[in-house]
Amino acid sequence: MNIDWDSKVLSSLNPVIENLQTINLNLDQIMNVADWIAYEDFPPPEQNISKNNPDEYIRTTMLINTLNFAFTDFDNSTKYEIIREGKVLSDSEAMYVQIQEAISSGVQLYDGNVLSGLNDKQLKNIFKGNIEMPMMSERLDILLNVGAKLAADYEGDWINFINAGPKKLYDNGEGLIERLTSEFPRFDDTSQYDEKYNVHFYKLAQLAFWGIHAELSGTGDFYIEDMHSMSAFADYIVPVALEVMKIVEYSEELRNKITNGEIIDRDSLEEIEIRSTSLYITAKLTEEINKRRPAEKSIIIPQLDYRLWKQYHATHRPHHLTITTMY
Repeated sequence: MNIDWDSKVLSSLNPVIENLQTINLNLDQIMNVADWIAYEDFPPPEQNISKNNPDEYIRTTMLINTLNFAFTDFDNSTKYEIIREGKVLSDSEAMYVQIQEAISSGVQLYDGNVLSGLNDKQLKNIFKGNIEMPMMSERLDILLNVGAKLAADYEGDWINFINAGPKKLYDNGEGLIERLTSEFPRFDDTSQYDEKYNVHFYKLAQLAFWGIHAELSGTGDFYIEDMHSMSAFADYIVPVALEVMKIVEYSEELRNKITNGEIIDRDSLEEIEIRSTSLYITAKLTEEINKRRPAEKSIIIPQLDYRLWKQYHATHRPHHLTITTMY
């Protein structure tokens, strides 16, 4: 499957990639990595959510990606973790489990009418780990706002939102990502570069629909027609993988900031370059991987993203830290 370089996200990266100042890209190393990673398996994401009820799966996945950000303490770089059945679960994997536990206990968190009435005590009771989950007050504000919008326009139900348009990411303003980012500001993950370019990352908006498509497309319950228009998910983890693989090289100043746990400001040149290069490189690497695989075994970018995230999300190697609700 060909990469859609004209997609809204990938095309918006061009001004950044053409003028990198704090990052160097080793494009030859992409070939070297593709030479071995192309022959690996690329399994679908594991979300530990029951797929017996497709609608409930969709509702829960949308909820998860409303909250899927900031799992590392900004002061001491400690990751949020829980222990279940003797196994340590960190960051979003821990959150997935705790959301499922809350829903199983009867709290319908995916219902907009429930979200719009949440309070701080209830949220902290759901998310108990080794540390307080970072940005808890911001999480509450997001849930209240998203819940209010769902309740007002969609009877509190994500299914009604999804069914209000075509099953495409982009469709002249009516696509799933277009509507999600315009109607719910918490998903409008866009940065301004050089005071004149809008760089679209759409991390959580894309991740939500990738999770649903990956799990339900095989059954026919939910299939997105233009998945080739989806990029990777610009987060903290994929940049670590690409640096370890020596495709990405940070300037000495930026590397020192990351190593020392210094905050990289949201919308700063450094943050935009880190996120942009991760999306650009994962697209180029996917392109090279597919050249080495039979057509029937070609992959899309989110499959590579998950392979990298799964391998590195619990690594002890420092990643950049940015105070943001977008990832």
